[in-house]
Amino acid sequence: MRFDTTKPLLMLIDLQKAIDDPSWGTRNNPDAETQIANLLRLWREKKLPILHVKHMSTDPNSKYRPGTPGNDFKDIAIPFDSEEVLEKSTNSAFIQTDLDTTLQNRSITEMVIVGVITNNSVEATARMAGNLGYRTFVVSDATFTFDKTDFGGLKHKAEVVHNMSLANLDDEYAQVVRADEILDLFGSPAT
Repeated sequence: MRFDTTKPLLMLIDLQKAIDDPSWGTRNNPDAETQIANLLRLWREKKLPILHVKHMSTDPNSKYRPGTPGNDFKDIAIPFDSEEVLEKSTNSAFIQTDLDTTLQNRSITEMVIVGVITNNSVEATARMAGNLGYRTFVVSDATFTFDKTDFGGLKHKAEVVHNMSLANLDDEYAQVVRADEILDLFGSPAT
């Protein structure tokens, strides 16, 4: 793996306290936050562009609703004052936002996506990024999801849901990579 540009964007999706609510159920990738923190530290050290995507749910029952504790960023992903925050109210960071225009104005053509939920906001954003022509990387061990029941009533483990979502993305909308591949590329353990 390699980057074509010197300033790939790190996009952190929906890393808010709402995602820790037990109502989500069983999740995979218990070390995802560690990998996210490592990548965020690396991006900060290298002074590369960072974008924090914050979900601002319009659902009155959502844990992500503005004004609730769940809307706050998780401790590992609190933006620095110098880092941009993009607020969204749908699953894709490109819908009803100026993200595409902002990226074009900054000549950003590559992005690395981490965060939650793999089969929801991560997948929706990565699909749109790929469709819009951005070279997109999704970090498999810096994303996670939860158990999900299908239309037939069969419950699927979070790891299966996660892997299927990544399979949907890989080589069509994005390149699926591991955090250590990116860290190695920069020659930095960032830990």
